[in-house]
Amino acid sequence: MKSFAQQHWLSFANTLRKLAATPFNTLFNSLVIGVAIALPTGGYIALDTLRDVTGGFSGDAQLSVFMDLQAKSGDAAELQNKMRKLPRVASVRLIPREQALAKLKETEGMADVIANLGANPLPDALVVTASDSGEAALGKLAADLKAMPQVAQVQLDSAWVRRMDALLRLGRLAVGSLACLLAFALVVVTFNTIRLQILTQRDEIEVAKLIGATNAFIRRPFFYLGSLQGVLGGIAGCAIAEAAIWLLNRPILDFVRQYGSDFQIRLLPVGDVLLIVAMAGALGWLGALLSVSRHLLQIDQK
Repeated sequence: MKSFAQQHWLSFANTLRKLAATPFNTLFNSLVIGVAIALPTGGYIALDTLRDVTGGFSGDAQLSVFMDLQAKSGDAAELQNKMRKLPRVASVRLIPREQALAKLKETEGMADVIANLGANPLPDALVVTASDSGEAALGKLAADLKAMPQVAQVQLDSAWVRRMDALLRLGRLAVGSLACLLAFALVVVTFNTIRLQILTQRDEIEVAKLIGATNAFIRRPFFYLGSLQGVLGGIAGCAIAEAAIWLLNRPILDFVRQYGSDFQIRLLPVGDVLLIVAMAGALGWLGALLSVSRHLLQIDQK
């Protein structure tokens, strides 16, 4: 067991020395792999940020019912009770016009505008949650609500949420497809790098085979080379993505502050960084496995 561990440590140390002996090639390969990893990583961050932004909004089918401005305060409560009895209604929430006005005053820049208006321009509103989110059922419910007395307008609130969910699903599919393509590219890059290493050491490998070296002994340093290249590429990819986020967050924050928000693109959690680096190392190992197995098969067939 000790001898086995020593063999692995020697292979690992020799691989590190080879990478350090060719710093330009190591840096270039890491950057190539890093760019390939940074593209889907950036897409993942963008989608995750959008999911967080829209996660606070309900995806349930909701309709906003606005009453006439001339309606009395007790009319809204009476209408709420009537709506609760409709078969396609799950719940009804009343938003009095005074509450809506107070909420609007909290919006930056709106307090002075509202003060100049004098009277409250907002109507009483009721938020109706439908029990059936089908388009036909929602259309029928909207028509029933519109026909009720003192109802001025009915608006479907959650349509944009469903559209956003559909857009996010499409985005996840696109990012997943891009990640698969670039993962294949990473395997190809590692395959070719290992192939060049094998060609330069072909005579050494053949001599080692003649004196009894096993395929596992010959594969080991190439596995470490492929894995370390993948790990370095994964670190470079995460660094590129984080640098891009850092550069983008400042102008984004300057923009959204004008609307009273502090929204920023979040950085990658440590767990996600470790997962990306581990996956890159695994893909590098796979490229090395394919390359060295192919050349060992050719040597054995001689």
